[in-house]
This record gives sequence, C-alpha cells and structure tokens, in this order.
Amino acid sequence: MDFTAVIEKSTDGMYCAYLSEEIPGYTPIGYGESVEQAKDDLFVAINEMKEMAYERGDFFPEIDNVTFSYDIPSFFNCFDWINISMFARKVGINESKLRAYKTGSAFPSEKTVQKILKTVRELGSQMAAASL
Repeated sequence: MDFTAVIEKSTDGMYCAYLSEEIPGYTPIGYGESVEQAKDDLFVAINEMKEMAYERGDFFPEIDNVTFSYDIPSFFNCFDWINISMFARKVGINESKLRAYKTGSAFPSEKTVQKILKTVRELGSQMAAASL
C-alpha cells in the first residue's frame, strides 16, 4: 500500500512527520530536530506499531511506498543545499520573504506556495533531463 507522510515544522522548532492516511487504532508519528530525524523516527514508530498489531492480532497494512508532503520550512530543511537567493529569483519572490517562509516566521499565501511548487517541479524536470 502507498502512503503519504506529512512533514511540518512545529511551533517548538521541531519537525513532525505523520501519515495522512488513517490506520485504524494506530497513529505513527515521528519527531526530530531535522526533517531527516523526523522521517527516521516515523519509520521506527511504524515498525513498532506493526509489531504491536501483530502481537494483538490486529490488521496493520503493509506499507510499500511512502511519499512526502512538506510545509515550506520542512522542504527547505530537507533540501538545505538550495541557495535561497537564487531560488527566490527563479520563483520571482522577494528573497527576505522566502527566508521568512523558510524559518517559519512568516507564511506564504496559497498563490505563493503554488509558485514555489511550480518552480520546484520545473527545476526537478530540468535536472532529470540533464546528462553528464
């Protein structure tokens, strides 16, 4: 089964990862000081709950694939190699605003989120089409 994990930066500065799909009776959640730590902790929680379900005789779905959905601060934590100045120019937004979005001290409008996502996808396509 395929699942989506949502990654968000919490108000305490930690990152939280959780499955957007419900598993009746189980709610695996991961936390960490980085996105990578939150992801790792989520998979630990999934495995622990899977074992618990087995011991109880409960159903726990087989998780074949997990895709990730990020909020803006989590995205930039995960892809910390992205140059914010250059990326802001590509998106066509103010560099200081993008830095505020990155830290979570400000929040973009839905329109701005879509501009950022469009640029991410365009850059991903360009990188995938490149050869060395």
